[in-house]
Amino acid sequence: MVLGVDGISDFNALHSRKHDHEVQLYAFDVLAMGGDDLRDLPLHLRKMNLARLLARRPDGITVAPFERGEIGPDLFRAACRIGLEGLVSKHRDRPYRGGRQKHWIKVKNRTHPAMAREL
Repeated sequence: MVLGVDGISDFNALHSRKHDHEVQLYAFDVLAMGGDDLRDLPLHLRKMNLARLLARRPDGITVAPFERGEIGPDLFRAACRIGLEGLVSKHRDRPYRGGRQKHWIKVKNRTHPAMAREL
């Protein structure tokens, strides 16, 4: 992702390729590590492995935080207020499965410019 001057991700800047020198990686999950397939582990254990893997990470790599609990509506409203595209919620005890799953929820900020690209 590319962060704008306001610290909010700017998908258009990333997509333009004009800011490649500013790109940062936000890691959300790890599916394999050291030759081991981690997809059958629950999300919270995969995130723990990811944090360990990137404990001494270089600048420009961030491990996305894992928020637990019933914070969904409040977190989504806050994400919209600061201009984020949306949120994805996944159950902490679920293994990884590719593609859309009934066990995770993607909620989009309808006022975000990215919505215009999807029409």
